[in-house]
This record gives sequence, structure tokens and C-alpha cells, in this order.
Amino acid sequence: MTTMTAPASTTVDTDPARRGRRVFDVSLWADWAALIGLVALLVLFTALDPSFLSAGNITGMLAAAAALLVLTVAQTFVVATAGIDLSIASVMTLGIVVLGQLYEAGAPLSLAMLGALSAGLAAGVVNGILVAWGRITDFVVTLGMLSAASGLALILSDGQPVTVTESFFFTLALDGPVSFVPWIVVIAAVVAVVAHVVLFHTRLGTHVLATGGSDEAARATGINTARVKLFVYSFAGLLAGLAAIIVVTRLGATPPAANTTYLLNSVAAVVLGGVSLFGGRATILGPVFGAMLLTVLLNGLTTLGVSQYYQPLSVGVVVVAAAFLMRFQK
Repeated sequence: MTTMTAPASTTVDTDPARRGRRVFDVSLWADWAALIGLVALLVLFTALDPSFLSAGNITGMLAAAAALLVLTVAQTFVVATAGIDLSIASVMTLGIVVLGQLYEAGAPLSLAMLGALSAGLAAGVVNGILVAWGRITDFVVTLGMLSAASGLALILSDGQPVTVTESFFFTLALDGPVSFVPWIVVIAAVVAVVAHVVLFHTRLGTHVLATGGSDEAARATGINTARVKLFVYSFAGLLAGLAAIIVVTRLGATPPAANTTYLLNSVAAVVLGGVSLFGGRATILGPVFGAMLLTVLLNGLTTLGVSQYYQPLSVGVVVVAAAFLMRFQK
């Protein structure tokens, strides 16, 4: 005779003592580290400066977080397969330069934007082919692409930025469906929602997590892990191209120098969000909170007049603390 048991989700814990112990369960704090840290920083900075949560500053923080959020989603997919993309910021810079060069050559803005997306996708495809079929470790491949994309961006631009003055970009950066939420933030939010659906509600997402959990086991069940890896690196490159458009939208220019802060913060946001660096365990919401946490942290320190030299130190401390908490995740 088979004994049926109720699903765990239907069980209600009525023991107050057990619920109290749950509050002090380190694994609970580890699972929600990014959100808890984000709320704590908002409370702290608001207490120190009541104008911190003004509409203008909220808009500024959301706009500043948009490109990082897109890159963080891209990095999440790669890390979910037990890989890492060290080239993501440099590929974004290449997309920025391609957009600027096409715009300066007189191409329509739509074609310039398509060029940025294509440049990012091409770099991602190269990464994916070398990792999946070339069987070269992702660290070496993306490190090489980091240098190649940065160098190509400088060659194409001759080290000179291009000013992009388009009303469409101003609209994306300054206007939105809500007064303090620009369109670039909406775009980033849509990317996060689509990524969540793909990762947790499609067969492709299942294959991504399975590949990260165990490449051999995934192949044994019939999953083409090479195609999965090609997809995640290509997807990361495409999103890097999208992030390039967002950066140009905010700056109104195409800086040719790679900003490695985006790379470091994208990895940091993934760690803060509770994604396993060993693959197989991922979330989209956690890294999104992680990206927002880092943005709020840097904005708050700047608002309080803290020297910019302390900002990388603060990010490092937060990331190490989050990594320590990850040891207690269940």
C-alpha cells in the first residue's frame, strides 16, 4: 500500500518557538542577503540624509542601475552553467563604439543600434564556440575576448568618443511610463522578466541549470550541452550590446575605454543574489536585488560625500560578506 504525504508547501508551522528559531536561521539570511542588504542600506542612507529617497535621486539610481541590471542577467545565465564571462564589459564597450562609428558615418539611429547588438552577439558567439566546441576553459576564452574587444574598440574609434544627440535617446533616458521610472529602466525590467521565464519555465532553462549542475549527467540524459553553452554566451553578448545602447542613452556619447567596474559589479551582483558559482543553482530576482544594492551603496556613499577611493573597498566588503553567507544556503 502506498502512503501519500501532503506537499511541504501545504504544511503550516504553528509552533511559535520553531518560527522564532527560523528568524535566526543563517540559511534564511543567506537566501535573502541581497534584499535584506538593499532594505538596510535604504534605511541607513535615508536616516543619514532625508533627501536620499527624493524623486530625483530615485530616478538617478534606477537609471544608473539599468545597464548593470542587464549585464547581471547576462552573467547569471553564464554562471548558471558553471562558467563566467570576463569579457562582458569590454564587449559592451565594443557595442558602444560600433554604435558611435555608425552614427558618425551618417547611418540611421536604428541601424547604429542594430550594429551595437550585432557586435555584442558576434563576440558572444565566438566565446560560445570556443568554450563549447573548442573545449577551452571559459576563463581563458573570455579573458582573451576582454582584451580583443577592448583593443578593437580603441582601434575603431581611434580612442575618440562620438557625441550622440538624438531626441529618441533623451526620451529613453528621461521619460517613462511613471514620472521617476525612465524607459531604459522599463527595458531592463522586461529583460529580467523574460530571463526569469526562460530560465524557470522553458525546457531551455532546465537544460541550462542541468548543464551547470553536471555536464556529464546532462549529456547522459540527451542534453546537447555544447549548444546550451553556445546559447548562454551568445545571449550574454547580445545583452552586452543592449547594455551598450543603454549606456549611450544615458551619457549621450560613446566612450571607447572599457569600464571594468561593470564586469566586477556584474559578478558581485550574481554572488549577492545567491547564484552558485559552481553552476546548477540560479535565480534572476536575487541578482537584480544585488545590482540594485550595489547601485544604492555607491550612490549613498557619493551623496554623503565619502571619497570615491573608499567605494571599491565597500563593494569588496559587501561581496565577501555575501560569499560567506552563501556557505550556509540550503
